[in-house]
Amino acid sequence: MPPKKKLVKTFTLQLPAGQATPAPPVGPALGQHGVNIMEFVKQYNASTESMRGDIVPAQISVFEDRSFQFILKTPPAAQLLIKAAGVQKGSGTPQSAKVGAISKEQLREIAQKKMADLNANDIEAAEKIISGTARSMGITIKD
Repeated sequence: MPPKKKLVKTFTLQLPAGQATPAPPVGPALGQHGVNIMEFVKQYNASTESMRGDIVPAQISVFEDRSFQFILKTPPAAQLLIKAAGVQKGSGTPQSAKVGAISKEQLREIAQKKMADLNANDIEAAEKIISGTARSMGITIKD
């Protein structure tokens, strides 16, 4: 078994799926650690090609020998809610101005998609977390 590489830094970048470029934020974030930027961009775009149109976070681990590995996460809950509600963005004043609505089925769908990245034991707890995000964005949940 080869010796383990020493981890230098771990960080997360939220990038458009299949459309990452060496321009900021990718270039400066990876360049300061001496990572081959184009290599990351090629691997990320190949991995996320099927998810085009979404923002897909990548948790990047940089090692001492300037190599890297990344783990893809699920899109942010806010992005999924905006897509489901069909709105441009969340409300600036969510308590008074509502921008859209989603159904319980859509809420459950989003909760199931995000379940791997959420700190929830079951789907009901995940739904509560997602509904809280929706409420803070001015999106209502209709029965």
